[in-house]
Amino acid sequence: MIESSVSENHLNDPFNEFGAPMNASREIEALVAGQATQDGAGVRLTRLLSGDLQRRLDPFLMLDAFRSDDPGDYIAGFPEHPHRGFETVTIMLAGRMRHRDSRGNEGLLQAGDVQWMTAGRGILHSEMPEQEDGLMEGFQLWLNLPARDKMCEPGYHDIGAAEIPDLAPAPGVHVRLVAGTLAVDGAASVSGVVQRTGTEPLLMDVRLDAGADWSFSLPAAHNAFLHVYDGEVGVGESGAPAPAGALAVLATRQDMARVRLRAAAPSRALFAAGRPLNEPIAQYGPFVMNTRDELIQAVEDLRAGVLG
Repeated sequence: MIESSVSENHLNDPFNEFGAPMNASREIEALVAGQATQDGAGVRLTRLLSGDLQRRLDPFLMLDAFRSDDPGDYIAGFPEHPHRGFETVTIMLAGRMRHRDSRGNEGLLQAGDVQWMTAGRGILHSEMPEQEDGLMEGFQLWLNLPARDKMCEPGYHDIGAAEIPDLAPAPGVHVRLVAGTLAVDGAASVSGVVQRTGTEPLLMDVRLDAGADWSFSLPAAHNAFLHVYDGEVGVGESGAPAPAGALAVLATRQDMARVRLRAAAPSRALFAAGRPLNEPIAQYGPFVMNTRDELIQAVEDLRAGVLG
């Protein structure tokens, strides 16, 4: 729970008790270096979010980045494996990946496409490359489900690149809005393809031209992060740099209801924000529930062949 330090007398005041504007831009709280690892059948990737950051960046559970033009790093893919209790979001920047699941869904992800899977009560799926050479690049983000939805019916949504709103909210700024609603100054709000009432995720791929300077609104209580994967992005009024490869955890404070991004050179970044669930997180590999007993049940259901 994020505690407020603003007294009742300041609720209608445009400045907080320290004299800072109530709509100040978020600043970088921490820069996190990703950890090289392997997953699936030996796919090499960089894990940017997991473990201790799950509480700080609630409702986000994991972020992996993959980028390689060496087939040995990705060709083995991710053979069939189970999930329960959360959602996976796969964002393809380059390459081709075939998805199949135990409910009969199948799709081919290509550059610019997104696949949003709700594991819910359980699903088995595979993600296998459909190329033997060339660049494979993208992200996989895990988004938690509220306790009330963890055993919901599984869902599968392939989102083609052409379906994703492509916005130009400011000079030199290009945004692909995957999920949530973006409040653009001086214009009507725009909604992404996916909307979630529980976690209210805002997920966008941002491209900044040299000299771009963009500020947008964000609920003050939402947790947020920025992962720059090309160039360097200045964050907040301070312009503190978020370099390529790092995950920038953005401060969550009641007086910070905006995000300002700037770039001196062409840059690209993945931005994510969401409403924290403030619920217990119990994880065992591909299962994310609220209690240990629920994890045990998930394992038993998998062994009994009734998960997925």
